[in-house]
Amino acid sequence: RSRNCPKCQSLARAEWIEARQAELLDTQYFHVVFTIPDQIAAIAFQNAGTVYDIMFRTAAETLRTIAADPKHLGAEIGFFSVLHTWGQNLLHHPHLHCVVPGGGLSPDGSRWIACRLGFFLPVAVLSRLFRRLFLSALQKSFDTGELQFFSSLEPLRDPAAFQRYLNDVRRINWVIYAKPPFGSAEQVVHYVGRYTHRVAISNSRVIDIEDGKVRFRWKDYRHGSQQKVMTLDAGEFIRRFLIHVLPEGFKRIRYYGFLGNRYRKQKLARCRELLGMISADAHSEPEEPSDCPEKAEHCNAASLRQCPSCHQGHMVCVEVLQPGSFSAARSPDTS
Repeated sequence: RSRNCPKCQSLARAEWIEARQAELLDTQYFHVVFTIPDQIAAIAFQNAGTVYDIMFRTAAETLRTIAADPKHLGAEIGFFSVLHTWGQNLLHHPHLHCVVPGGGLSPDGSRWIACRLGFFLPVAVLSRLFRRLFLSALQKSFDTGELQFFSSLEPLRDPAAFQRYLNDVRRINWVIYAKPPFGSAEQVVHYVGRYTHRVAISNSRVIDIEDGKVRFRWKDYRHGSQQKVMTLDAGEFIRRFLIHVLPEGFKRIRYYGFLGNRYRKQKLARCRELLGMISADAHSEPEEPSDCPEKAEHCNAASLRQCPSCHQGHMVCVEVLQPGSFSAARSPDTS
């Protein structure tokens, strides 16, 4: 049941998608990606928990600050963020995926303020504020002794060297990418849901494991998203995979604004009211599935009892083994 397992999280993912779909609003949605430069990613590699937490906090503050500015939107927005630390080749590439409804609540909560069709917030403004907030937070972490440096980064233990390092990063543009709006709100959740409950690579991309080599498919975005096959020594494959195992207890998915956990129910109800949507409370709650197979069938529209090979046969329960008890081996029926 490890959250890093690429195989056994399908039910958790399906339940998460179902919960997010219940929160969708009748408005356009946007997908904003925050990426940190390679120089900062190198520090994150050695200080994962601290730097990833800074990414979450400063990306959220950036979106909420610019959205609340009357020159841009002038509203309280809500969104969730998902941390990815990998690229298709499994190398270290930390970035945040933020899914944001295209609008928000007015400061007094009396109306819904929608953004322009097809446009959310100016990425150049987001990029500059994110860079400033992030580097300021990183400097504070250095001053309080939270950051550690090893190997090629060991010289950064010196405050003057660290300051020069940040000055160099401050001069470059940080990439904030606002993807085009999704076709529908449901597509938003399904797109992001493919990556929320697994790490780095899915089993379907692994072609074979032979002679100490692992072959897997990957998409080369730098060359027209070409599908390619990469071959790695087993040790290197495992090393790349383990890069993306997060510190224990670290939250990879976080919620902000009117989707924040504390006031989500009340504020979502207000958003639905202002958007003229039918309240979810108007419908009776469907009966919850009782066991794991039923939950899987409810969420995935597929049964765990169905044979994964022929898709025809179904497993039949022969016996339930109680904890601590073992039945005597049964003789085969030869009649």
